[in-house]
Formats: sequence, C-alpha cells, structure tokens
Amino acid sequence: MLHSKKMEKLENIPVAGKRIIVRADYDVPLAHGKVLDKTRIDASLPTLKNLFERKARAVTILCHIDRPGGKVVEELRVRPVAELLKVMLPKNFPATIEENLRFNPGEETNNLEFAGQLALHADLFINEAFADSHRNHASIVSLPKLLPSAIGLHFRKELEALERVRHAPHRPLLLIIGGAKLETKLPLIEKLLPLADEMLIGGKLVAEVNKSCSPEVLSRMMVADLSKDGRDITKRSAQKFSEKIKTAGTIVWNGPMGVFEEAETSLGTKIVAQAIDSAQGYTIIGGGDTEAAATKFNAEKGIDHISMGGGAMLQYLADGTLVGLDAIEGGKQW
Repeated sequence: MLHSKKMEKLENIPVAGKRIIVRADYDVPLAHGKVLDKTRIDASLPTLKNLFERKARAVTILCHIDRPGGKVVEELRVRPVAELLKVMLPKNFPATIEENLRFNPGEETNNLEFAGQLALHADLFINEAFADSHRNHASIVSLPKLLPSAIGLHFRKELEALERVRHAPHRPLLLIIGGAKLETKLPLIEKLLPLADEMLIGGKLVAEVNKSCSPEVLSRMMVADLSKDGRDITKRSAQKFSEKIKTAGTIVWNGPMGVFEEAETSLGTKIVAQAIDSAQGYTIIGGGDTEAAATKFNAEKGIDHISMGGGAMLQYLADGTLVGLDAIEGGKQW
C-alpha cells in the first residue's frame, strides 16, 4: 500500500492564509495561440478550486509545455493556458501562472538553486503533475526538499486506479504496450512481466523487442506482426489482440499499434482501441498518443480510467512508486 504521506488527503492539509505552489501538468497542444485540448487543465481544477474554497492566500501554478530545451521558444509560452484558466477559475481567485519551466535549463538538470528561486515566496508545495513525476526535474524532486509537500486530488485518483491494478486486479491481467518511445519502454517491459498474465506488444516496439529480448522473455509475450512497411501491425495480429482483450479481467494499454494519424496505417490501433472500449474487464489507458487514438476512434466512453501519463503510469506499475513521490516522502516535514 502507499505510504501515508504520499496519500495525505489534500482536504486535511491546512491551506488557509498560505502561499501555495501547484505543479500542474499543462503540457497541452497549442496552435495559433490557442489550446487545442484542455483535458489536462480540466483535471487540475478540483485541486485549484479546493485551495480557493479553503482560503489559500495565493496560488502559483508551475508547468511546462513541450521540449524547448532550456531556451525561450515564443510558440511555447504559457499565455494561451493562462487566458483559458482566467475563464475557467473564479474571478477573484488569487492565482498566477509562471512561464514555461523548461525555458530555464535548471528545470531539466534538477538545479537546486533554480528550485530555490521557485520556492522563494511559498509556504507549501502541491504536486498535481502525475504525468511528469517519473522525471528527476527541479519542480518535481527538488521543491519537496524546500517546502512541505503533498499530492493533488487528480494525482491521488491516478494512484488509486493504478493500485487497483497492482494489488487487486481481476485476472487475467493484460498489458498492451506499443508506441515509439523505445528508450523508456524497453527497460520497463521485463519489470512489468511478473505483474501481467499476458503482455501484447505492437508499434515500433515490435522490432526492438524481437531484437533485444531473450527467447525466454519473448515466450511470455504475444508480439504482433508488422505490415510490410512497418508502420502498423497486421489486421490478423490486431484481431488476435482483440480476442485476448475480450476475455481479460483487467486491461492496461499504453502506446498505439502504428502510425494511427494516417488512414492507411491506422487499422491496427483502431481495432485494439475499439476492443478495449467495449471490453467487459476493468480498463486503463495512458499516454498522450494513446488517448488521442482513443478519441479519434470514438473509443473512450467505455474506459474506466484514462491516465494523464503514459511513462509515469508504466513506471508506477513496475516500481510501485515514482521519483516525485519519493521526493515528497523524504522531503521537508510538515
């Protein structure tokens, strides 16, 4: 089970009159100065409104957008998010949003001095960025050294859903992993095998798994066949995956089966997404591309939990913790 401090309820933390930093997950798609998808912003609202209703003195929101590489990139400024928040939050909410954290190289290098600058005028830190909490970044792991810290309401919901998979899953438990982030997913695959009754592999991972994994590990997976151009799994493989999904008690999906954005290479992902949406078992999907695929194929209504973080979701399932949680556990005491 989770340590008590990690699961400290936000409702029980005295926030009245306090200056609070909230690390939010606002890595949202932008175009022409507008936010294209506000799902991640919506997820943070219960925490922000909770702080407002309980008379927090001031709330400073920290976030990053995309990967500017420690430099200012005009198209990745937080202004569109700030404008949207102004409409979504109560008019007299004492909240401000700081500029994109990743404009400063100190964020990704976990610079303690940079964290000190962020913490300078705050009393408490609330981590509401589940999707980023597997990263050793200043706003995730150094702020808890400087301020008493806890997790937000949405972060807590994420952990509760994943704890159900780790400790009380309906069997068989099926993990479906695809996508293209080979460097982050490959090391986790062997860690995740003991958790799952079966693991299905699709997407770009197929070639890498076939090349890198031992015959013993491969024998415990169902690895898809790729289409001739390697940009999708075959229809036959997708249908085999669909049959497995129908009989599973718990299904966790991260990563599309191919280049689903293009019509000619979308079939594998579409079959899998729609099978999961109509599955009888408990279903969790996670990751930006996975969520985008489910949305594209109208396959979200039947999903029990949509996680905001793909990499963080897999990391938590594999290890039962995240560096962001460990930082809170070992950080400044209340």
